[in-house]
Amino acid sequence: MEDQWANCGHQRRADRSDPGATVTAMDMKKRITLELRNRSPAEIAELVVDNSRSADGEVEGLTEAFTELEFLSMVNVGLSSLAKLPSLPKLHKLELSDNNLSGSLDTLSEKCPNLTYLNLSGNKIKELSNVEALQNLKSLQSLDLFNCDITSLEDYRESVFELLPQVTYLDGFDQEDNEAPDSEADDEDEDAEDGAPPAREEEEEEEEEEDDEDEDGSEGAGLSFQPNRAHQVDDDDDDDDDDDDEEFVEEEEEEQAGLQGDKRKRDVDDEGEEDEDEDE
Repeated sequence: MEDQWANCGHQRRADRSDPGATVTAMDMKKRITLELRNRSPAEIAELVVDNSRSADGEVEGLTEAFTELEFLSMVNVGLSSLAKLPSLPKLHKLELSDNNLSGSLDTLSEKCPNLTYLNLSGNKIKELSNVEALQNLKSLQSLDLFNCDITSLEDYRESVFELLPQVTYLDGFDQEDNEAPDSEADDEDEDAEDGAPPAREEEEEEEEEEDDEDEDGSEGAGLSFQPNRAHQVDDDDDDDDDDDDEEFVEEEEEEQAGLQGDKRKRDVDDEGEEDEDEDE
């Protein structure tokens, strides 16, 4: 949603930067009718009427029939008052940048009590008293006052955080100058709620895949050394063969020695028999 707001802002700046561009602002009431697109107001969760025109500086065409509205963007529509803003109990994000608002902010806590994000940048808010009425927005977490005169006050940030302790992010940063999460993080949270795997699980899966690849690489590296190991095994086999050859030679020598011994024994026996024959 913040990306949508940013895109609207870029387009608005582009229109202003081109002196030859002719932009005819559509009436806010007519714009809202077009945005409905034959749907009933109760079916609308998001409504953008940026750069339309309010004839008298009041909200026009928006009624309490928008019971399901959660996001409303009215950028550069010429608003100078919020007195005619209808009750929108489910509204969480309200974009009112580049208007002429200086007061009447007490209407927000009455009509939109569940606001968590409010963008008032580029309005005519000059004093802390102008935003004091926002104290009653107990759920407000992010407030944008960028390009308002109030930002030039001494100790502006400290004073606003003290005045509105429920606010975590002012102009996109908290009290320790940590930047607010971007819309992508919000989208990831929404995906996780819808059952999609959270970003951390995806990162862990990627890390596991990288580990598997590293293991495969290690196995491949091990295979590259197989020839050397094979050569080592061959050397071991050669040593075993040499030992076998030596044992075989020793066995042959023992057999030959045994045969010679038998032969000598037979020769002796034969000589003994011959001597006995001669004596007879």
